[in-house]
Amino acid sequence: MPDTGVIHDIGYQRYDGPRLGRGYAARSLYAHGVRSAYGLGRSAWAKVLPMGVLAFASMASLILVVVNTQLPTQVIDYVGIASTFTYAATVFVAVVAPELVSVDLRSNLLQLYLSRPLRKSDYALTKLASLATATFLLFAIPMLIMFLGMAFNTDAGIGGVFDEVGGLAKGLVAAAIHAALLSALGLPLASLTGRRVFASGMIIALFLLTAPVSAALQEFGSGALENLGGLLDPSSLLNGVDQWLFGPGIGIVQTGDYGVVYGLVTAALIALGTALAVLRYKKVKS
Repeated sequence: MPDTGVIHDIGYQRYDGPRLGRGYAARSLYAHGVRSAYGLGRSAWAKVLPMGVLAFASMASLILVVVNTQLPTQVIDYVGIASTFTYAATVFVAVVAPELVSVDLRSNLLQLYLSRPLRKSDYALTKLASLATATFLLFAIPMLIMFLGMAFNTDAGIGGVFDEVGGLAKGLVAAAIHAALLSALGLPLASLTGRRVFASGMIIALFLLTAPVSAALQEFGSGALENLGGLLDPSSLLNGVDQWLFGPGIGIVQTGDYGVVYGLVTAALIALGTALAVLRYKKVKS
């Protein structure tokens, strides 16, 4: 047979438009992740739990506005909202984190993402940022609702409004810390499996298994052991950070003179979780 070849024109056209690059791809993936976390652009069933948790937190915030305005002192302030809603945020992360990463692993979509200018580290950090942002909104929206209610009901005039602004700022800082830690713990676990049920189970198990050990140490321990027992449970750890940064408030954790230890451990876990997420995806075949 003659050694000849034929090029067939099947209608494909070359793309001559702008190449938006790696940054645009990362921003698009980030926005898609935040939307997916709340089920936007997906089925109604996908919206039930994330929107339900947000609605529950918002309704609780409205109730707190009514209670706080009827009493001489606030029952729960903005930082207290972050501490109180940590358990709801844990459930949120356990459901949303697998949705953000496990589905891509199971359906082999990661290869399609990486066919673009995205790197594996970009994918991991973008997904982590999406989860942290979605979790932060779970705290921030109820805080904003509470701020509007308290600001319009203050009897101290503009000074009272500024007091509420200061409280809101502290609450948003606490919310950012809570969201960062919960996301840094949840996403690496979710990235270990392509099955959402298993991923959610691992995240919930982390909190369920550490909570009773931490509570036992705080209850039956003494001295340093009692004060450091909260380090073993992420929820207690975050409560200890809140008390260290913003003073005694809502919570049962006794940090004693070890508040700075709670802060350092939180920062270390956030850094470790971020590094593990990046390392996990560097080992994924593409």
